[in-house]
Amino acid sequence: MRRCSRWIWLFLIVLSALPVRAASLADGFSRLPAGAVVLLMPLDIELFSVSAGGILEPQAEWTEKAHANLRQAFLTRSSALQINFMPLPGAVDDVVERLNRLHGAVGQAIALHHRGAFALPTKEGRLDWSLGEEAALLRERTGADYALFAFVRDSYASNERVAMMVVGLLLGVGLGGGMQVGYASLVDLSTGRVVWFNTLLRASGDLREPEKARESCDALLDKFPE
Repeated sequence: MRRCSRWIWLFLIVLSALPVRAASLADGFSRLPAGAVVLLMPLDIELFSVSAGGILEPQAEWTEKAHANLRQAFLTRSSALQINFMPLPGAVDDVVERLNRLHGAVGQAIALHHRGAFALPTKEGRLDWSLGEEAALLRERTGADYALFAFVRDSYASNERVAMMVVGLLLGVGLGGGMQVGYASLVDLSTGRVVWFNTLLRASGDLREPEKARESCDALLDKFPE
């Protein structure tokens, strides 16, 4: 588990060092067609506490609360955006799990190679990424036109970490605390193409509380193509 935590921590550090940009749109896409149905995929969320030594420690209870809070925030935001967000009907199956895992990897690649300093010359600055043909299975199953995927990793400094940060300041050494890092993608289910993408990179926010989760939802959906 610690090895996994170190990998995630490195990923968060790399993402937090990237420039923050406005949401990206794929070529030829500017807004949702009238009457489009957007499937809200199961959210890929995990919350951590940051130990005195800077180790990320998974917190299952926090994660459970975050799932409920952010999911409700998305469904509530549906009315404000005048978008028909549809919860996934039925149980999560292998197709949904595979696509969620794939989105985690593809979203990371977009964050690093499209929005960050590691641009791929072959993409020529375009948002040109896909989850593949398997996405069409969601369209057949649900009747939705698009799917919204979200990936969030949120961490909070423990009391011991806060004490270490204070000591570090007194010694002139900067120690990091918690970070909220994630990304959201809108995927065209007829093609699997990612048509909108946005990142969330900041040292604030708290998914454990409903009101603050709604604010995080707003940040994830900033510049959403209504």
